Amino acid sequence: MPQRLHAEFVEAVGADAVASDPVALRSYECDGLTGFRVVPSLVLVPRTAEAVAAAVRVCAKHDVPFVARGAGSGLSGGALPVADGVVISLQRLRSVVEIDVVNRRAIVEPGVTNVDISRAAAPYGLYFAPDPSSQQVCTIGGNVAENSGGAHCLKYGFTVHHIHSAEVVLPDGSTTVLGGDSPQLGGYDLLGAFIGSEGTLGIATRITVKLLAKPAAVKTLVADFPSVEQAGDTVSAVIEAGIVPAAVEMMNALAIKAVEAAVDAGYSRDAAAALVVELDGPQAEVDAQFAQVKRLCEEFGATKLRIPASAEERALVWKGRKAAFAAVGRISPNYFVQDGVVPRTQLATALTRISELAAGAGLRVANVFHAGDGNLHPLVLYSEAAGEHERAETLSRAIAELCVDLGGSLSGEHGIGTDKVCSMPRQFSEDDLATMARLRLAYDPAGICNPGKLLPTPRLCGERPGVYQPHPLEAAGLIERM
Repeated sequence: MPQRLHAEFVEAVGADAVASDPVALRSYECDGLTGFRVVPSLVLVPRTAEAVAAAVRVCAKHDVPFVARGAGSGLSGGALPVADGVVISLQRLRSVVEIDVVNRRAIVEPGVTNVDISRAAAPYGLYFAPDPSSQQVCTIGGNVAENSGGAHCLKYGFTVHHIHSAEVVLPDGSTTVLGGDSPQLGGYDLLGAFIGSEGTLGIATRITVKLLAKPAAVKTLVADFPSVEQAGDTVSAVIEAGIVPAAVEMMNALAIKAVEAAVDAGYSRDAAAALVVELDGPQAEVDAQFAQVKRLCEEFGATKLRIPASAEERALVWKGRKAAFAAVGRISPNYFVQDGVVPRTQLATALTRISELAAGAGLRVANVFHAGDGNLHPLVLYSEAAGEHERAETLSRAIAELCVDLGGSLSGEHGIGTDKVCSMPRQFSEDDLATMARLRLAYDPAGICNPGKLLPTPRLCGERPGVYQPHPLEAAGLIERM
């Protein structure tokens, strides 16, 4: 990066907030999707929202692409840097500014972790409902960018349902506020468009979130099944009975094996599938619906029901479920975490087809997912050292596109990022994508805000995904990488 430009960034955010050391830059070369890596030219770690805006103004002045980053825990390559651009880390903006108990809301900076919002609200009997599995480390800024969900989004919805307003630095460096205190605002829902835009429309620097009162009663059960199809059919039966559990999660045998190896959470190692069903609400309602769920599990062939007897035992069940992604590292050196959605009625079909695809590819797939809303998280296991990367990537993409073919979506909560841009035309028409591109251009006409994510481009779709490999035209000596 030219020295003069470097000096402008130093002036904008302070010398101690600029990292240019090659080793430090390497720390930001990828997010949780480690198969994609790009080293940025510079990393900025501003301390204030004003400094974030100043940094973006420098980017806008010189057409420097920038990528906002929270904890870097995303799983779609949404925070993948641009080689000639800067990363703006929000890690130093991590204050819980205010807990408004009367109005049940909190004002937080984007670097606050998801779980720390609930911790701050807990003394008042309140909590923040979205709970992605990575909630111990992921930040609310990243949750807003990806419209994160979590195990309890079946009943309580996604991040978009729990945000009142956001102060946003736009791609030209100006600042605005989207949303407001009123639950109904006139005009276009610009806040709704911003949430889930994967950092392509600006950077949230202050967020007002909704808080909920803790439920009066909570009951959880773990049901073992002899097949994933029977477990999937049970989920449909529970919903058809008019019950809306707080959460319905499923793991297959491979995922259970990994979880038990990692955290010993008490799941049955010999079960083909396990359902975790949680109900919450008024005591009488929870008791009645819990009895119905138990009966349905038994009718659909559950071989064992485990009902946690204490809050500590329930926490252990959830510790196992939420550790599942990381636990898979115990049984495979490398893996892709996929994220797709199918209609709940297609769960059994999707799981059967995934097994067939995995067998055809000669690879294993561990299934961990939010069964209640059909949000699948198949983990494709492979070995980089054994040269299985490309086969695994192809299988992972095939699973995502299978979800679309079954009437679902490419993503439930992890976003499109870099990972699935080339599959977007599978779900959306040219007109759909052109409309999205026009919205993006309205915010970012220069195309400097997290470029290369969400919407497909010819350059990305011409390159081979995963660990860098030369484009076929590069390999042939016909083009050069600039």
